[in-house]
Amino acid sequence: MVQTDRITTLHSGKNIGNGAIVYWMNRDVRVADNWALLYAQELATYHKLPLVVVHNLVPSFLGSGQRQFSFKVAGLKEVEEELRTKNIPLYIFCDDSIDQLGTFLASINPHTIITDFFPLKIVRTWYRDLLKHIDCNLIEVDAHNIVPCRFVSQKQEFAARTIRPKITKLLPKFLIDFPIVSKQRYPWKHAVPRIPWNELLSAHGEKDSSARHWIGGATQAHKQLRTFIEKRLPHYDTSRNDPSLNLQSDLSPYLHYGHISAARVALNVKKLHRSTNRDSFLEELIIRRELADNFCHYNPHYDSVKGFPLWAQKTLSEHIKDKREYVYTLSQFEEAKTHDELWNAAQLEMVRYGKMHGYMRMYWAKKILEWTKNPETALRIAITLNDRYEMDGRDPNGYTGIAWSLGGVHDRPWFPRKIFGTIRYMSEKSLRTKFDAKAYITRINKSL
Repeated sequence: MVQTDRITTLHSGKNIGNGAIVYWMNRDVRVADNWALLYAQELATYHKLPLVVVHNLVPSFLGSGQRQFSFKVAGLKEVEEELRTKNIPLYIFCDDSIDQLGTFLASINPHTIITDFFPLKIVRTWYRDLLKHIDCNLIEVDAHNIVPCRFVSQKQEFAARTIRPKITKLLPKFLIDFPIVSKQRYPWKHAVPRIPWNELLSAHGEKDSSARHWIGGATQAHKQLRTFIEKRLPHYDTSRNDPSLNLQSDLSPYLHYGHISAARVALNVKKLHRSTNRDSFLEELIIRRELADNFCHYNPHYDSVKGFPLWAQKTLSEHIKDKREYVYTLSQFEEAKTHDELWNAAQLEMVRYGKMHGYMRMYWAKKILEWTKNPETALRIAITLNDRYEMDGRDPNGYTGIAWSLGGVHDRPWFPRKIFGTIRYMSEKSLRTKFDAKAYITRINKSL
């Protein structure tokens, strides 16, 4: 039984139909370990109704491109195959708006629509647009966070140190194993159109070799997890911040698209003996990820300078007229044409590989602040490039990481500097003392 603390009624409808229970799969593109799908099946069984899963593919979602579209489609194909074995149909719509999905849902007269928790503003717009088409119950289930975002805190948390004890206290209750989705007892009796996967990929998928080594889907996600546990986790605590070694988990694209559950990752990792490597990874996986969801859910300005803490807005404003030694345009940043070979390597890693090393992403963002005319321009460029090229872009982690780098979110004031004021500073010189920068640059330039 799905815990009620994961469930939020977004809309109580007046038109409660008897056509089906619908799971509107958005953020969590998987069958196994999915609390939203499990709750939808609970409702379908209770009301003796069919269960239908729908998904709306947005080809250029928040500035994403072909590589992200191909990755997501690979995950959806696996979902379709697995759902078919459960007698559950999947309907796919490919629409920048919500109109096609809304028209379909209105035509099948659903009893209730279940969807998964997604804290970005655009999704709340989708909810409003959907309810213009149909007036039935709309229920949200947090299938993404281990401890549900709305439950762990009802406000924007100040920092990791304020949310950590709240999450830690609740982990024994919420970090539990999942039931298995069963074969649907009351099957859908209507013909289901063939999903034109090849046509979708031909129209919107990747046509070049960039980031093609990223293969979407639950199968690949679990393979990546096994590789990380066996080969990288034993060195995680001491070496995760060394870009020349690249010992990060590389799970973030799969977590972003919901091809694997963060809870499943945590459960598998926790089976290991206690170690600082394990604890360091779980801090990133649970506390930092869920802090990012908290920030984006409770701060409507998560992608704006207005979302920075007041002390950061003030210090940046006081230094806005400071002379910049270098000022670059979006295209110069995008093409990695700055004077800094370390920054250029990070940008090339993101463009060619589809994922920049996490430690370099902090430096990368801070230098954009240093080399643009104002914080608003820096924030726009950082978000644009991150969302365009990162496989895990358009994610609360990305928006929060950029807001930390440029605007002191979840941080504190540091010693004052030109341009940055009291925002934490990172220099090329200091970075070169922390890891083998030459080896990192060589790896990017030769292997990608």
